[in-house]
Amino acid sequence: MPAHTIALRGGRVIDPASMLDANMNVGITGATITAVTEAPLDAATTIDASGLVIAPGFIDLHSHAQTLAGRRLQAHDGVTTAFELEIGRSPVGNAYAYEASFGSPINYGFSASWASARMRVLTGRVNDGGVKSAFAVLGDAAWRAPCPPQQLSRVLAVISEDLSRGAIGIGLLLGYAPEIDPSEYLQVARLASESGVPTFTHCRDLVEMQPATKIDGAEEIVRAAAETGAHMHYCHINSTSGRHIDRVLDLVESCQQAGSRITTEAYPYGSGSTAIGAAFLAPERLPERGLTPQRITYLPTGETLADVARLRELRAGDPDGLVFTETLNENDPGELAILRRSLIFDNTIIASDAMPLVPTSAEFDPFQWPLGPGAVTHPRSAGCFSRALRIWREEGRPLSDVVRRCTLLPAQVLEPSCSAMRAKGRIQPGADADLVVFDPARVTDEASYEHTTLPSSGIPYLLVAGVFVIRDGQLVPEARPGRLIRADRAYDGTVPQSEGVAGA
Repeated sequence: MPAHTIALRGGRVIDPASMLDANMNVGITGATITAVTEAPLDAATTIDASGLVIAPGFIDLHSHAQTLAGRRLQAHDGVTTAFELEIGRSPVGNAYAYEASFGSPINYGFSASWASARMRVLTGRVNDGGVKSAFAVLGDAAWRAPCPPQQLSRVLAVISEDLSRGAIGIGLLLGYAPEIDPSEYLQVARLASESGVPTFTHCRDLVEMQPATKIDGAEEIVRAAAETGAHMHYCHINSTSGRHIDRVLDLVESCQQAGSRITTEAYPYGSGSTAIGAAFLAPERLPERGLTPQRITYLPTGETLADVARLRELRAGDPDGLVFTETLNENDPGELAILRRSLIFDNTIIASDAMPLVPTSAEFDPFQWPLGPGAVTHPRSAGCFSRALRIWREEGRPLSDVVRRCTLLPAQVLEPSCSAMRAKGRIQPGADADLVVFDPARVTDEASYEHTTLPSSGIPYLLVAGVFVIRDGQLVPEARPGRLIRADRAYDGTVPQSEGVAGA
């Protein structure tokens, strides 16, 4: 019998954990890497990887594209594990059960959703744990109401219950609820600290954008890290900081050097995407971000908004409707340089903020592959990681650096509370056989703002748990080897007593 199930022969192996960067052979047996060697390997299936890079599969900490179509697009972008950690899911047990019912081409997992917990306590509405109900909170004002102490105790108890079901940290949408009292954020951070899990925050407004904000969004994150000891992960620092990125990065760096646990992520695009009902897209607030209605595109129709009246109409009629918002002009060298600074900041993680696909035709079939016409999304959903690889190539930056930002660094964010991640982001015997094989000279994003669902190119192979999801550049439609990833520790459903509140 062959010693290995699969052998990848003669590729340039980049393992960020050991700093290996050399031509090697990689052996896989079942779902595990069983050899990394210069010696020939005997295997049932051998793939010639000469001239190609073999890297750990990319780990996306910030993906809202948690559907079959979305995950297939991300697989073509080199992603083997995609988490929904900024919004999260609740009840997370329902989310896990739902996902397990039909399988996934890539690995997945969810945080506990602070917004959904607030929605449940303040309105009595219990989400079903699915992607649509999770995303619907973005444009819904009901969950943003003030939360008296007794109700806040119940919110914390709901979050704690989700942690007991294996939620990977706590997701916090502060940017969508700017009137929330800062003390509530600190209480959630303390819960995370005592529970041993990270938080994932879409920050509140920066003071440069909203002088009347209750607290500067960047300062709120670093303050919580210092006061509670929680690991605070700063979501899409590029889009929330914009032209103020230098001040924010300086603040984060000084607090990191002081010992606070703060990590950052960014995506390589100058436009964002969100629900049109988001608080910061209110017409009177657009100037804070340098926006006008004409810099907003409504995805269901593809229209660029004509004026404030149309913006108000859509916010009232379809608050969950997705839009593009152009915050930095990618064709302007000065604004592009601002975006680059967020990407190359020391240890910034590449994360896509991938968006759900929005059907624009009744004929669109989300189970069909290749995807037919009739759906749109943000191009980062299909091309984030390949675009990062292309940028590093074009700018002459070390390939090993961008690979580390896409693999080992995101794994290290999660592994203190999620031991499954200690076997990911690495190419070593005993590690999970989640691997991407790409052509370093050709890999690139193909998706654009005009053609948003085009898969990336230059990635001939992707394996998840030792199973080919991409083979010879083509998706294997029946491949569903993706596994659910949970945090390790289980809780008893009560809020830690140092918070002074009891579990519901």
